[in-house]
Amino acid sequence: MRKPLCIRTTVCREYQRLLEDCQSALEIWDKHRAEVCESRRTGKEAGDELLRLQAKYARAYAVLQRHSEDCLLCQLVTRMEGSDSENKANAPSGSTMYV
Repeated sequence: MRKPLCIRTTVCREYQRLLEDCQSALEIWDKHRAEVCESRRTGKEAGDELLRLQAKYARAYAVLQRHSEDCLLCQLVTRMEGSDSENKANAPSGSTMYV
């Protein structure tokens, strides 16, 4: 099953790239964390590696967030998504709204 595409990822290629970087960093961190838990590895080396991967994910996430705040295209999409959800919330129940 495919994940639904966010409008922002179809409009802003940089956001898409940063989102993929962030997801990749999270997956790598999760994978290594699971490997450490399964192997019951301990020690400074294992801990340092997990901290390095966690920091890499945190940096990627921060860059993604900063981009969303600084990019005019992303801000426009955010406003459009906000007004779309507001319109849906104000629609009478049982009615169909075409946007």
